[in-house]
Amino acid sequence: MRIVLFGECMLEHSDSGEFRFGGDTLNTALYLSRMLPPGKVQVRYATGLGTDADSDALIEAWQHEGLDTSLVLRLADKLPGRYQIHLSTDGQRRFEYWRDDSAAKHYLRDAGNPLLDTLKHQGCDYFYLSGISLAILSSSHRQMLLDAMARFSQEGGKVIFDNNYRPILWQQNPMPWYQKVMQMAYLVLLTDEDEYALYGGDDPDSILTRCQNWGIPNVLIKRGSQPCLIRTRRELTQVSGLKVEKVVDTSAAGDSFAAGFLASWLCGEPTDVAAKTGHALAARVIQYPGAIVPRSAMLDLMPIKE
Repeated sequence: MRIVLFGECMLEHSDSGEFRFGGDTLNTALYLSRMLPPGKVQVRYATGLGTDADSDALIEAWQHEGLDTSLVLRLADKLPGRYQIHLSTDGQRRFEYWRDDSAAKHYLRDAGNPLLDTLKHQGCDYFYLSGISLAILSSSHRQMLLDAMARFSQEGGKVIFDNNYRPILWQQNPMPWYQKVMQMAYLVLLTDEDEYALYGGDDPDSILTRCQNWGIPNVLIKRGSQPCLIRTRRELTQVSGLKVEKVVDTSAAGDSFAAGFLASWLCGEPTDVAAKTGHALAARVIQYPGAIVPRSAMLDLMPIKE
C-alpha cells in the first residue's frame, strides 16, 4: 500500500539552538511512518526544499524516519520557510512565520512535476493533503493539483483531506477550493472550529449534513477535548480522548492524531479503534515540546520495528 502526503515543512527557530522542524502534513507523515508496522505501507512525502545545508539536514532526518523522499524537489533559488512558536502557560501556541517565498510555495512551478506524474499514473493508493497545502500554492498551481487529484480520484485513488484552515494564508475566498477537494475526498479529518470559521454555525450536525450532501464516505470531526465524531456509510460513532494532566505544547496535536488514526485505519482496524490510537498518540505528543517528539517518548505506542 502506498500513501503520498503533500505540504510544507519549515525549520523551527529555537532559542536552544536545537535542530527542529515541523509542518502539518510532514508531522503526520513522520508519525505515520513511526506508527506503521514494518513493510505495511510506503509513506512518501512531497514538498519543495532548497539546496542549502538545512535542506540537506531535513532530507536526512526524514529518510532516517523511514520516509520516501523521492517526490521532494530541490530548488536552487529557494529556501525552506521558518517559524517560531510562542507558548502560553497552558501549552497553547501562537506561531510567527517567515515563509512568503519558501521553496514549497513553488513546488509546482516546473514542468514534469513528480507529484502530478504520480497522481496521473496512479503511483499511490492514497493522497493526503491539508488546507495549508492548498493555501501555500498560487491559484494556477492549486488548480493544477486539483485537476490531477480529480483524475486520480476518478480512476480509483483515494483522497484524504485535513481541513486545517489558517485564514492568514489565504489571499482569496478559500471556500470554493475546500468544496472542490472535499467533494472528491474519500476521508476527511475536520477540526470543528475550522469548519465553523469557514461556513459559520456551531453545531457538528451541520458539518455532517454538509459532508453527506457532498457525498463524502468517511468523515471524522475533531472537537478538542470533546469526543471525536466518526461517520461512515454504516454508522455514526464517537470516541473520547485521554485526559492529560500537564500539557506542555499542543503543537502537532491534530497532526499526530491523524497519523495514529491512519496507521490503524490503513491496516484494517475499525474506525473506533483507529480513533483511540489517534487519541493515544496525540496525548503523548502534547506532553513534550516541539512538533516532533523523540522516538523514545512513544516506543510503547509503536509496533516493533525490524
